[in-house]
Amino acid sequence: MKSGKMQIFAGLVKCANCGWSLSYAERKYKTCSTGFFNCSQFRKLGKVGGRCSAHYIRYDTLYAYVLARLQDWIYQAHTDEKQLLSKLLNSSDKEAVRAHKKQSAELAKAEKRKIEVDRLFVKLYEDWTSGRISEYNFKMLSQKYQAEQQELVEKIDKLKADLATEKQTTADAEKWIALIKQYSNPTELTAEMLNTLIEKIVVHEAVKDSDGTRTQEIEIFYRFVGKID
Repeated sequence: MKSGKMQIFAGLVKCANCGWSLSYAERKYKTCSTGFFNCSQFRKLGKVGGRCSAHYIRYDTLYAYVLARLQDWIYQAHTDEKQLLSKLLNSSDKEAVRAHKKQSAELAKAEKRKIEVDRLFVKLYEDWTSGRISEYNFKMLSQKYQAEQQELVEKIDKLKADLATEKQTTADAEKWIALIKQYSNPTELTAEMLNTLIEKIVVHEAVKDSDGTRTQEIEIFYRFVGKID
């Protein structure tokens, strides 16, 4: 069961805070076990080295939500394709503006951090050559900075590519509608369905409202049309 659950959402579920994939795990009890996803960066680096938190989402909660959204879009595609096409184009225009602002802010932040890390690396080298730090510390810190530099370069390149992408077109929306019309009233999710229709699922950290209610945002980005919910 663990292997099956992992394969259904493999590579699709992402952390809203750091962008890393969420990893699957199970919490075992005396009579049963509960599957959930949480941030793989936090699990790998912990509170000290990571830049995220131990937030999570239950497998059954994610499964039910994604299935319900896909069922709704599939129903609309079969009952009124023209109305759905109009809805997709209107949503994509609004989402494109929001996405552009968010990506521009992330790019500026990443470029600023890249400059800072480059400066820290130069200072580290100067401290090592002047004997102010040991060779052991130099190697340890230089590896850390080099890893972050590489991560930032990749993130900057991706953000620039995303910002350069042309906005949603009618042809893209029609492609997605054609894909979802291949399915009819699904009662369960499959890896094939998810990877055909969905690009990624972004999970935010849950927050508690004043009345104690736990609220968690889940963003689904569909192939060709992006976020439309």
